[in-house]
Amino acid sequence: MSTPHNEAKMGDIAKYVIMPGDPLRAEYIANRFLENVVQFNNVRGMKGFTGTYNGKPVSVMGSGMGMPSMGIYSYELFKFYGVEQIVRVGSCGGAKAELDLYTVILTESSYSDSAFIEMMSGKAQKITYPSKELNEEIIEAAKKLEIDIVVGRTSSGDVFYKEDFTETLRIFKENNILAAEMEASALFHNANVLGKKAACILTVSDNIVLNQETTAEERQNAFTQMMEIALELA
Repeated sequence: MSTPHNEAKMGDIAKYVIMPGDPLRAEYIANRFLENVVQFNNVRGMKGFTGTYNGKPVSVMGSGMGMPSMGIYSYELFKFYGVEQIVRVGSCGGAKAELDLYTVILTESSYSDSAFIEMMSGKAQKITYPSKELNEEIIEAAKKLEIDIVVGRTSSGDVFYKEDFTETLRIFKENNILAAEMEASALFHNANVLGKKAACILTVSDNIVLNQETTAEERQNAFTQMMEIALELA
């Protein structure tokens, strides 16, 4: 079957999906790491590919920016295409001075002030959780690859540009938030509602405390360590 957002047919998408926000990053992962690659979606430019990694089937697809977009694509993959596990890989803004650029973070829990969960399920919820089992597998994969990761709480926000970060930084400090991104809470909620598994691996692309940042090209192409960790779970 197809949906308004995905032209794939049942069986085109693997049970395990790696999901960056950027569809060009999805294409990069497919072309660099996968074999026998077949593109299954390009509706609205949201590219999706299925291939093999070490002989095992894996799909990679963009989610778009923000929780509404992640909410659509991850829900459809879980609900209509038989996907069992989604690991988000993406960039984030570090909220602590000790987080250098390119630090890899594993989300242990996600804080959000967004109304996404309340609008979807009728109940307000600020904290969502990934699959404990997937997180344990990710920690083991990182050890195997000798990649250092930081595990902790991140924040999923609806707003990228803010007039004043003072209140945001206060909330981050109060809730011990390592970094800010825009999709994980929606992904975790969808997985929990539908009885599936989800996790989120991030790379620090900028630091809002130190006013440091990487380039747009680096965000698309250079954050390979989190990709390698995610691929180990296939």
